[in-house]
Amino acid sequence: MNKRNRITLWLGVTLVASLLLLMLVSLAYVPYGVNEMDIAGRLQAPGPEHLLGTDQFGRDILSRVMEGTQTAFAVGAVSVAIGLAGGFLIGSLAGYLGQWTDELLMRLVDALMAFPGILLALIFVSIFKPSLFQTMIAIGILSVPSFARVIRSGFLQLKEAEFVKAARGMGAGHASVIVRHIVPNMLSSVIVTASLSFSTAILVEAALSYLGLGVQPPDPSWGRMLNESQSYIGKAPWFTLAPGMLITATVLGFNLLGDGIRDLRDRRA
Repeated sequence: MNKRNRITLWLGVTLVASLLLLMLVSLAYVPYGVNEMDIAGRLQAPGPEHLLGTDQFGRDILSRVMEGTQTAFAVGAVSVAIGLAGGFLIGSLAGYLGQWTDELLMRLVDALMAFPGILLALIFVSIFKPSLFQTMIAIGILSVPSFARVIRSGFLQLKEAEFVKAARGMGAGHASVIVRHIVPNMLSSVIVTASLSFSTAILVEAALSYLGLGVQPPDPSWGRMLNESQSYIGKAPWFTLAPGMLITATVLGFNLLGDGIRDLRDRRA
């Protein structure tokens, strides 16, 4: 791995680790109650009392963006888990069985990918009552095609590998071949896809919350905070900068992490 690739990987690790640490700290401590209002102190500039200032209701912005990391990581983790589960089921069946099964399943994946992802999420969340749970389900469904394609590609490539044929020749069953020989050798590709899907999930959640179809008030969400701050961007720019910079740092961190892992995998390959 050259110097540039190392920098990419370590920058991604640093950003993700820092945000994860902020999330863990927020589970035990925030400077103020996230919904604690102080109308007299509304739109205060950053200072010793409120390090990132206050919002239109006098709530501490630092406390709310810290709490927002919990929402971001919860959405990312759950949606990636849903996408991985659905993608593995579809991709493994399509790649391992092939023939008409592959053709049918991949045409379904193509149909799902034909619609813009954010539009599908909007339709899903609009049909049901907007909430964090519905948002995670919608984003998880959106991530199924990307996992399915990566996993299918891995199965198609590895099922004809010499070590897999040797395992079959020694009497290994289908489950043993998949679990012991195919899955471990495609794990790095899945990890890269998961990292990139994690950042996409956070971005989509922020977009839905910004539109009022994600996390509902008064619960904190970076996207919701951006929506609330747009009317005060000239008067209180810190209100917009805090959630905006955290969204940028999170998405950038996971993208750099995914790129770094991919470069490391390619070098080893």
